Amino acid sequence: MQSSLYVSLSAQLALEQRLNTVATNVANLGTAGYRAEEVKFGTILSQAGKREVAFATPGDTFLSRRGGPLTKTDSPLDVGLNGDGWLAVRGGQGTVYTRDGRMQISAAGDLQDLSGRPILDPGGSPLTVDPEGPPITIGLDGIITQGVNQIGALGVFRLDPAATLTRVNGGAVASDRPGVPILDFNQRGETTVRVQQGFQEGANVNPVMEMARLIELTRTFQSAAAAVSESESSLQDAIRGLVGSAA
Repeated sequence: MQSSLYVSLSAQLALEQRLNTVATNVANLGTAGYRAEEVKFGTILSQAGKREVAFATPGDTFLSRRGGPLTKTDSPLDVGLNGDGWLAVRGGQGTVYTRDGRMQISAAGDLQDLSGRPILDPGGSPLTVDPEGPPITIGLDGIITQGVNQIGALGVFRLDPAATLTRVNGGAVASDRPGVPILDFNQRGETTVRVQQGFQEGANVNPVMEMARLIELTRTFQSAAAAVSESESSLQDAIRGLVGSAA
């Protein structure tokens, strides 16, 4: 059997996976704090025949960690993060992490995300403010003050680069490794993290790049389809030749 036919089919499956991620990313261009999906491809080496044949895998998806653009909102309950940090909220299955810093205050004074999940401090405890008090002020280090009183600090966490992130409801992510709270905000360089009150982070999706990828994927898929058609035609010609010679 022609191995080129199966190689072309494996390529089409991989391209379909990549097309799905592009469609998901484009659909979430306006989602605050959204992390773009990327695909990592590999090959499977087959030794079933006399020659080794490499097939493409469908691809493994992962979430991009690059930062999204910050937009000024001037709302005291909006925060954006500069640098590789994550806010922590309490989800149904434990602590989850998010870059969507839009918050709200419940009637009881609980600081929550827009999905109603408690915002956590560096120790993993929910934060509470005075719902009838003055507006809150949040420093670059996440320290929260209300009037003249310091009432707590936003938990800003760093996730292990090797951790696997999976998307959960409300734009947050779950990590297979617990986040480490950032306690020193005086560091400089690539590790610098700052909390920006009055800002909202957008999706880290580059629309121009995604559209360019879409065009490239469409052309590559067409080339793979043509290769499949050519393999089928050559196979049919070989069968006709064998039938003709046997007759």
